[in-house]
Amino acid sequence: QVQLVESGGGLMQTGGSLRLSCRVSGGTFSSYTMAWFRQAPGKEREFVAALMWSGGDTYAADSVKGRFTLSRDNAKNTVYLQMNSLKPEDTAVYYCAADHSLDLVITTIPRGYHYWGPGTQVTVSS
Repeated sequence: QVQLVESGGGLMQTGGSLRLSCRVSGGTFSSYTMAWFRQAPGKEREFVAALMWSGGDTYAADSVKGRFTLSRDNAKNTVYLQMNSLKPEDTAVYYCAADHSLDLVITTIPRGYHYWGPGTQVTVSS
């Protein structure tokens, strides 16, 4: 059974930084495309960034490009989301997700991912 657990969320002031972690247990982490999504109250879940299972290829939403960086450590079965220059509009529950399809195209829609973590709250105060 594949399980994802996020950590690192919290309260931060505008302009600050946070690093989210997502540890995966079960399955074969190195074969998963890993992604982060977020969902603010009253809004749909939206794509943040993803890192291809094969390594190297990443894709980030325009709203976070240049501020958020995704990385993975296959030895630790963990993916990281480094969030810099945080803005109040970044406030949301952040979810880690894994795609086991071995596709060579990153998908940005939630139904393209097979496993999900419970989420971690990120709140950015103005």
